[in-house]
Amino acid sequence: MPTITAFETSPDRGRGQARDMRVRWALEEVGQAYDVRLVSFAAMKQPAHLALHPFGQIPTYEDGDLALFETGAIVLHIAERHGGLLPTDSNARSRAIAWMFAALNTLEPPIVELGMAMLFERDRSWYAERLPMLQDRVRTRLGELSRRLSGADWLDGAFSAGDLMMVTVLRRLNTSGLLDEYPDIAAYVARGEARPAFRRAFDAQLAVFNAASRS
Repeated sequence: MPTITAFETSPDRGRGQARDMRVRWALEEVGQAYDVRLVSFAAMKQPAHLALHPFGQIPTYEDGDLALFETGAIVLHIAERHGGLLPTDSNARSRAIAWMFAALNTLEPPIVELGMAMLFERDRSWYAERLPMLQDRVRTRLGELSRRLSGADWLDGAFSAGDLMMVTVLRRLNTSGLLDEYPDIAAYVARGEARPAFRRAFDAQLAVFNAASRS
């Protein structure tokens, strides 16, 4: 049974934004049981954890003699080992993997940059001037994604690992108001969040935060 690492005390307050959510969701989708080892921020920078993740972050994934870091690599490994997250047709499979990379490399960077600015730069003199530029960068990508969806339920036929990664990236915009400007994308995210496997993963991550809050 694989073991993943997650925050002992998550900075997102259990809202499913920490990146272990992606791995939990993938494991739930394929019906793979897993263990979770919680790590503190201090422990993440210690040699034992750095041996698993050289950048001192979460999540990591251990299964036998295999240790992985980076959510894209972990989710792809899970999807390749189990049915349900990648199509059997080779071309469709390659397209699903391409959407995983698109979520992480094309959509996530401007979304994370916007989120960091909203969290940590509000008191800066240049924040009001910089914010519209960051928002417009995200809007550009959302507009392109909206045209691709064009009323479809998922990015390329049936739900895949590409959708899993895309939905988790887009959820970072939940408090920004930008998703409201793109009803089709908001509905797409809602469909992902309605999947039973997502709900199980979300509840498991929230339970960790609630337990930490009570202790």
